[in-house]
Amino acid sequence: MMGEFLLYSAGVLFGGIYDDHLLVKIVPENKQYKMTEEIPYDGAKPMYLAENVDDKGKLVEIVGRTVEGLR
Repeated sequence: MMGEFLLYSAGVLFGGIYDDHLLVKIVPENKQYKMTEEIPYDGAKPMYLAENVDDKGKLVEIVGRTVEGLR
């Protein structure tokens, strides 16, 4: 049903870890990163796959833009 871990920043649910993949919610503010869409679990809305999690700078930017779009 739900992911293994749900991720929050500043009280905003922005994504989760699903089957060892970091997925973030789709918002207009993060479309510029051209991430691949994935379905985290049956019946869920698509989310973006954050693939290069070793690039900390880009990951911080993606999370920040996602949270900004969800406020």
